[in-house]
Amino acid sequence: MFSKFTSILQHAVEALAPSLPLQEDFVYHWKAITHYYIETSDDKAPVTDTNIPSHLEQMLDILTQEERERESGETGPCMEYLLHHKILETLYTLGKADCPPGMKQQVLSFYTKLLGRIRQPLLPHINVHRPVQKLIRLCGEVLAAPTENEEIQFLCTVCAKLKQDPYLVNFFLENKTKKLEASKDSGAGLVKEDPCSPDTGQNQNQTPTSPSPVHSTLPNNDNYNLVSSLLNLTKSPDGRIVVKACEGLMLVVSLPEPAAAKCLTENTELSQLLTDRLAQFYRALPQSMDPLDIETVESVNWGLDVYNLKEDAAAFAGKRALISFLSWLDYCDQLIKEAQKTAAAVLARAVRERFFVAVMEPQLMQTSEVGILTSTALLNRIIRQVTSEALLQETVYFLLGEETGPETLAGITQHPLRHRLIEHCDHLSDEISIMTLRLFEHLLQKPCQHILQNLVLRCLEERNYIENKQQEEREEREHMENGQPHDAVDLEEDPLFSDLSPDNRLSSPDWLSCSPPPSTEHTKPDGKTEVHKIVNSFLCLVPDEAKSSYQVEGTGYDTYLRDAHRQFRDYCGVCQRWDWRSSPKSFEKCNLDSPFFEGHFLKVLFDRMGRILDQPYDVNLQVTSVLSKLSLLPHAHLHEYLLDPYINLAPGCRSLFSVIVRVVGDLMLRTHHIPEFTPKLLLVRKRLLGLEPEGMSVDHVTLLEGVIVLEEFCKELAAIAFVKFHASVSTSPDPLATVHRKQTDE
Repeated sequence: MFSKFTSILQHAVEALAPSLPLQEDFVYHWKAITHYYIETSDDKAPVTDTNIPSHLEQMLDILTQEERERESGETGPCMEYLLHHKILETLYTLGKADCPPGMKQQVLSFYTKLLGRIRQPLLPHINVHRPVQKLIRLCGEVLAAPTENEEIQFLCTVCAKLKQDPYLVNFFLENKTKKLEASKDSGAGLVKEDPCSPDTGQNQNQTPTSPSPVHSTLPNNDNYNLVSSLLNLTKSPDGRIVVKACEGLMLVVSLPEPAAAKCLTENTELSQLLTDRLAQFYRALPQSMDPLDIETVESVNWGLDVYNLKEDAAAFAGKRALISFLSWLDYCDQLIKEAQKTAAAVLARAVRERFFVAVMEPQLMQTSEVGILTSTALLNRIIRQVTSEALLQETVYFLLGEETGPETLAGITQHPLRHRLIEHCDHLSDEISIMTLRLFEHLLQKPCQHILQNLVLRCLEERNYIENKQQEEREEREHMENGQPHDAVDLEEDPLFSDLSPDNRLSSPDWLSCSPPPSTEHTKPDGKTEVHKIVNSFLCLVPDEAKSSYQVEGTGYDTYLRDAHRQFRDYCGVCQRWDWRSSPKSFEKCNLDSPFFEGHFLKVLFDRMGRILDQPYDVNLQVTSVLSKLSLLPHAHLHEYLLDPYINLAPGCRSLFSVIVRVVGDLMLRTHHIPEFTPKLLLVRKRLLGLEPEGMSVDHVTLLEGVIVLEEFCKELAAIAFVKFHASVSTSPDPLATVHRKQTDE
């Protein structure tokens, strides 16, 4: 009480006394602090009962005022005094001793305000960065310490200063070898400083120093105490402290200095923190969760997951644990995105090895259907959420492997997880199939070239899906009979598009195994099939008696044109930096004699597509959705293989068009055994659209739903083919207007 009264009296005297020059006033307040230690014998009284906080605040105000009154960058006498007499060193010693109790908080606050308020660069001065480095080491020593708030404020202020001037970080890479040698040379380690004699320090050069080159030559021996202290504070029980510590780490990892990045990844436990906590949150999730809950739970940015335990428990079991996991995943993703390039690569690799491989892979490779479904749904959510380039690449390498060479049937098990995931697209459980197909659909939309190269493109590089015939021989045959090859069949003559009887339609199985043969009518001088021929090929694939969309309003071809135009534009934006060829590789440069394998991924998709009449509606929607995403990609070989019905397939090869042709052939056989096929088809379509209430069950409903999906898919492929052709010849006109003009002309 007496001390508080003294403090009030002192403030009153200062207010009435004539103002002193700033330097004298500054020295007065500093002397008042040092005299306290000389005159006071009771060192157990808290610092708040003394005048020390008031004197420190006055010193800060004087330094701020001095800088405000002087020209920018000019050091005033008060700041010179602080630097010359090593005041920060003395305060550090007092704070470390925490004498009187609470002094550590005061010192931390003084450092924080000094660095935050003073605009001129202070950290280059040896009598600033050296005590700052020492004070950093005191932070995070004790969890839940009363000084945690001041510690994190101080550390974040230092981080912000380093962000402004990244080269300064080299002052904070403390070389262990150098420190050990200095300790040996002194004979007694660190020299003890006397806080009661602050004015007797030797004069030192106060010009800003340059970072020592030893840090770049011996980075493996560097201590990154700033990172270590922040990492310690991420373990605080106070969530606010944890968030601030994570923010500080985000600033530190973004510093571009190579030595700091190397030290960050080699001499700190940052990667261990990221991966251990990811694993911890993942293992806290329930073994079984509804995939819909995983897919639809709200996205939470790290540090902002305010929650209510009662509300979360009422929503679904495990919601809080799921949000915690996704929140930390978001932090890892954002930190790696902000990190210096080499540090980002190392951190992402650690996540792959210590979390994906060690924790997630066993879950994905298990045989329990419930476990497979839950882990696949979680993986799908992870893929959707990851945005950093480095982490996405490592995630993709984990899932698919790093192979880019031609895929062979014998080598599809080379990467076990890739093989298992692709096989799950054709799982006995429809739920697992749908979830895995959805996972690949999301993968295909990620801005990572390796995904497409690994899954599809490496199998199409040599164009050996095309029959190996010399171009000259082909041209000679094409002119044998009035400019037509003797075995050419026009669309109008093709069994698929005629009104022949079912018996005649199926008399020759040749059309089931290959696409319609090429003809000069279908090919332009540059070798490209005319787009309207391709569009009509897809639109006419499903026979009229199996079509039902024309009887329902709003299900026309135009809707798919609009969607295809938007989606193709988005894909082009993603793929434009990948240097894909705009035209197919010339046959002269292709190895057409090498055996063609469509690849494990396309094999499973084509197999699924071939069973579209016998699969559940939801499975068919997902299969066709993945295939349409592939068809949209602006790659010449993929476009040719999936969207050109007139390529001459090599023996034993199949394309998307040939697979659909086989399905249509099967359909035409089966429809004749279903009485009232057309009315039933229309009823099922209206029920799927919600235009008819559910009533009596309809027989053959799976086949009828498959026919509807098939018709819509062919319209979608036709729209994609048209939009891609239009984009290749012109970017200015509206493709929708163009197709309307085309239809009007015809």
